[in-house]
Amino acid sequence: MLARYLPILEWGRTYNTGVLTNDLVAAIIVTIMLIPQSLAYALLAGLPPVVGLYASILPLVAYAIFGTSRTLAVGPVAVVSLMTASAAGAVAAQGTAEYLEAAITLAALSGVMLAVLGLLRAGFLANLLSHPVVSGFITASGLLIATSQLKHILGVKAGGDNWPDMLGALAGAIGDTNPWTLAVGIPATLFLFWVRTGAKPALQRLGLAPRVADIVAKAGPVVAVMLTILGAIAFDLEAKGVALVGEVPQGLPPFAMPSTDLALIGQLWVPALLISIIGFVESVSVARTLAAKRRQRISPDQELVGLGAANIASAFSGGYPVTGGFARSAVNFDAGAETPAAGAFTAVGIALASLFLTPLLYSLPVATLAATIIVAVLSLVDMKTPGQLWRYSKADFAAHAATIAITLLAGVELGVIAGVAVGLLLYLWAASRPHAAIVGRVPETEHFRNIARHKVFTAPHVLSLRIDESLTYLNAHWLEEFVMEQVAEHPELRHVILMCSAVNAIDASGLESLEAINHRLSDGGIKLHLSEVKGPVMDRLERTHFVEELGGQVWLSQARAFAHALADDGRDRSEPGDMARGLI
Repeated sequence: MLARYLPILEWGRTYNTGVLTNDLVAAIIVTIMLIPQSLAYALLAGLPPVVGLYASILPLVAYAIFGTSRTLAVGPVAVVSLMTASAAGAVAAQGTAEYLEAAITLAALSGVMLAVLGLLRAGFLANLLSHPVVSGFITASGLLIATSQLKHILGVKAGGDNWPDMLGALAGAIGDTNPWTLAVGIPATLFLFWVRTGAKPALQRLGLAPRVADIVAKAGPVVAVMLTILGAIAFDLEAKGVALVGEVPQGLPPFAMPSTDLALIGQLWVPALLISIIGFVESVSVARTLAAKRRQRISPDQELVGLGAANIASAFSGGYPVTGGFARSAVNFDAGAETPAAGAFTAVGIALASLFLTPLLYSLPVATLAATIIVAVLSLVDMKTPGQLWRYSKADFAAHAATIAITLLAGVELGVIAGVAVGLLLYLWAASRPHAAIVGRVPETEHFRNIARHKVFTAPHVLSLRIDESLTYLNAHWLEEFVMEQVAEHPELRHVILMCSAVNAIDASGLESLEAINHRLSDGGIKLHLSEVKGPVMDRLERTHFVEELGGQVWLSQARAFAHALADDGRDRSEPGDMARGLI
């Protein structure tokens, strides 16, 4: 029972030296990758670079205790950093103590929300965001993030809260480009792009083993950091107007307290909720993907608790909201991590870097960190999905396109809300007009198919309708109108059969409509039958008077219902030439 809430007790029982070795190797690789990423994402969030390191220490330890994924790597990520900048920037100016306090409070609020949702077993909330909405949001966020970092590559001042404003500000400031900054930013960006795809094959051609080549390639961002620091010192780039990271506080994360100001909390709770949901969806998607590769499983409810604990730990150690990142987790997985202990070892590596390496970061050009961000987020931009969705589902394409457009034009928060709203509206619209078909019997079988798609046998006095949706308040009146429309078009009708094989539920409104249909058909001398009603649905119908008042019967199969209705055509059975029984 305790292991359910503390997964460390489960995997800790089988921990041995072999697993320890694999976790340590993975931790070293992820630490090398995470140091420049943490600094860069803190910059993206509008925070001092050291805050990124703080957010990469205790949160990793907390997740190792409470998380269920064996390979998820928690820490600062691009999308959550952008959302943090948007939320904190709405209540305070960047660079102020109030801005940092807002970021810390966001982490605390997000952590509490996630933990409470986990204890309430609300992991199903991940289903609120459909894949088209999440994909659209991440694509738009990637474009926003990459555009926001171009000012650091150019060495100019340019702001903007949305994509058009950013592009306009960059266009207006292009004449102020610092050539020295550009000389750092462009090569660093090109180098990092090459490292992602070309470094490993090149190193293998030089004779390195595949695993060694992979590890060295993962260290590419660190190489970029080292080279640009040396270049900044050698050419005195600070004197030439190149923005440097400057002094980074040395030491372990300080104890921090989130704000208890109710006014501030009132301004931040909605952004914190959105950060929580987006972070959870991104994290659980990555965790499920990696777990499936090793035939493992995760618990979404416990993942909420694990991410909540990580964010609370981040808040009390001076960090900002964190979640599981795809690229970092993929590296952790490929490096051979077997348990969440790899994350705890990574935290130790980041802590050592905070203690001993921060003085070396003084001369790190901001353009290098911007290049790291741009290369990381452009991999999130998905240009294939819009075309695929257009071909497959116009409704999903609409949700995807609306999320992208509103995120780019109005900001990340409205983009998420709009995506969810459009998705729900489209779902409700589709549910209010369910698919229904007139069906007939496939010759020489007991199967019934849509008359518009198949050559089937029907009879003028029998109307078989298949309803492919549960009957709820959303579509109850639609069903009533649809049935009566079909009845008006078939004057010879004596039987209407509702084939309910796809009806999983009938609510009170649906029942009321069925009663109305039954009464209206009975008044016209037509019998209403139901066929293939599922057990749970039938259990509820039997608790009402509907079955007793039904003009026809409830049939186990559509074939039996159709055979009965076919025989009852109102004609005298003694007439010669009667073929009804042969047709049955």
